[in-house]
Amino acid sequence: MIVVGIGARPGASADELLAAVDAVLPAPEGPVRLATLDSRAAEPGLREAAARRGWPLTGHPAATLAAVPVPAPSVRVAAAVGTASVAEAAALLEGGRLVVGKTVHGRVTVAVAVEPDVQGNDLRQPDVDLRHHGDAEVAPGLVDLAVNVRADAPPPWLRAVLVDALDASAAYPDPRPARAAVAAAHGRDPAEVLLTAGAAETFTLVGRALRPRRAVVVHPSFTEPEAALRAAGHPVERLLLPAPGYRLDPAAVPAGADLVVVGNPTNPTSVLHPAADLAALARPGRVLLVDEAFADTVPGEPESLTGRSDLPGLLVVRSLTKTWGLAGLRVGYALGPAELVAALAAQQPHWPVSTPALAALTACTGPAARAEAEEVAHQLTAHRTALLAALPPAVEVVADPRSSFLLLRVREGARVRERLRERGWAVRRGDTFPGLTSDHLRIAVRDPETSRAFASALAETLDPIITTEEVR
Repeated sequence: MIVVGIGARPGASADELLAAVDAVLPAPEGPVRLATLDSRAAEPGLREAAARRGWPLTGHPAATLAAVPVPAPSVRVAAAVGTASVAEAAALLEGGRLVVGKTVHGRVTVAVAVEPDVQGNDLRQPDVDLRHHGDAEVAPGLVDLAVNVRADAPPPWLRAVLVDALDASAAYPDPRPARAAVAAAHGRDPAEVLLTAGAAETFTLVGRALRPRRAVVVHPSFTEPEAALRAAGHPVERLLLPAPGYRLDPAAVPAGADLVVVGNPTNPTSVLHPAADLAALARPGRVLLVDEAFADTVPGEPESLTGRSDLPGLLVVRSLTKTWGLAGLRVGYALGPAELVAALAAQQPHWPVSTPALAALTACTGPAARAEAEEVAHQLTAHRTALLAALPPAVEVVADPRSSFLLLRVREGARVRERLRERGWAVRRGDTFPGLTSDHLRIAVRDPETSRAFASALAETLDPIITTEEVR
């Protein structure tokens, strides 16, 4: 049995409630039961939602819910309704295992627990595959629009740097020149620079080094931070940004969160949040992790926080993968308070970043390379405009894209994705991002000729699907 705990403000409609449930439980296998506070169980919207799906609805007294230990209690909720948790406590009350922690979706909060069967085994983990990434969509013979990495090889000058670094690889890596180069590029002290084997390593280090009481990940976003935190044994609370704009409202982030993770620009929505909104989330006692892996795809990096050493607990994660085509080299870095950087570094093995990766860091953060990256970002903007102009009218472009990829929404998205594969195109599925569905597809921005060819294939793919739906 899957138990969905629900907390909702009075007056929440059935549509709002079901949208919140579907965001975390897109395709339940097996029976589902809804559970909530007894006073909320009488709400017309919740009763209608349960009736539409044929799911049983149970209401529990506040005192009963208050006795259930939960990962994310709230003093504010306790003052309002008499229990520090509604959604998580209601989901856990039957003794199941929490598989989706407290997740906020507008006026509705949901959590999901799975009850064991008679042998004590979980019936199902009703959640998205957080470890699915775009490279899984790629295969020989397909045009790759699924991976948000520079499509061509690194530029000749960078290839020469890497070749020279191979000749120097007999010695152990020396990170000092690369750390100094990164620090100089961002106006930081070298002690505030953490060099990593790919930007994603930072998320694993955070999971190992920190003990957050209340970790909040803003979604839809890159799923690796949540996956790393869960792998380290930390419960994670999701904050789902509302469609269609997927804009962050700083007031929606729980005040009690001591770890907040957000992407900027955000993968997969391509939304660029204002730096002021992100800076407003920083406070003593909280680590604010801002994933800026795609920041250099935006001309001028106007919303970057890399230079804000004044913000308490701010940890900014950066990558060389996207602009320079170095996904296989695994090279990135993070910027933050020296004591936090030291705590993360203590979780790394000796020599975590290879000599070629260090050479790339040094070269790609120098003035000439940063000027070239700016030119690439302007070219990317023009290429994105060409792609947007070529897309067929039946395609919905989600939000306001500002990075090297677009999030699209199309009818019968899963079928469209498979038919595109048959035509030779790989695109990224959207339903493995919390808050999105199989109708969402992420596509990388390529040169205009490739984009026009893709748009033509997409139009031809959509035509028979739309015609079939109209006949129905």
